[in-house]
Amino acid sequence: MSSNAEVRHHYGPRVHILDDAWLATALARLGSPDVPRLELLALIRSVYHSLLVYAAGRELPTVGAEIPTRMREIHAGEGVFRGRVLDPDTQLVIVDIIRGGIVPAQICFELIQAVLPEANVRLDHLNMSRVVDEDGRVTGTDLTGSKVGGSVEGATLVIPDPMGATGSTVKRAVEHYLGEFGRPARILVLPMISTPEFLSAVLARFDDVIVYTARLDRGLSEPDVLATEPGTHWDRERGLDDHSYIVPGAGGIGEVINNSWC
Repeated sequence: MSSNAEVRHHYGPRVHILDDAWLATALARLGSPDVPRLELLALIRSVYHSLLVYAAGRELPTVGAEIPTRMREIHAGEGVFRGRVLDPDTQLVIVDIIRGGIVPAQICFELIQAVLPEANVRLDHLNMSRVVDEDGRVTGTDLTGSKVGGSVEGATLVIPDPMGATGSTVKRAVEHYLGEFGRPARILVLPMISTPEFLSAVLARFDDVIVYTARLDRGLSEPDVLATEPGTHWDRERGLDDHSYIVPGAGGIGEVINNSWC
């Protein structure tokens, strides 16, 4: 079912579905109605640690480096690490999509700052919320009150929005940056859980978005579709109910994280 720690699928080379038993267990536990909030937050942090490390190690530019270690004092001339590391000149902008993205974005921001210069890493805040019609169907997003720190020209834009449902939030976020703040060198979208509908919507809209996700949910697909590798019958796969919620999903992550249900 998997190759090189990723699930085999037919969504194309810009989609990476991690095949990891620890992540699968963490997400299953995270979605349980019995998990305490503090444990849920810890699980989200752990999932995003894995997602970011995996994606950054494969997508960010690297350079050759020689870095002295503390062993240099014992073995003169030999206590030096020589190898490939992340390019310290890389500029990153992490996008916090409020509310569900608050914790994931902060985790990504802190992890990247641990290995790249602080001046090269920025955390933006998009105050985005679903706009629904009278039947409860999602019709768009609202960005009132967002805080963006400037241009993203040539930078790596990282969007760790936890639930890849309809794709409308991510599409609006990317459109916002492309329309007003320049063109990034690369765009990495990191949802914990994605649906086939999300992948279709985002990949069709942008040809330079790369998706890394810890799980694909297509639980409302017909049994014969579920028996095939993901993406084989993409047009028949379904992971969203009539109100655009993911099945099996994890429930309202933004609401649970903040203990706010309005």
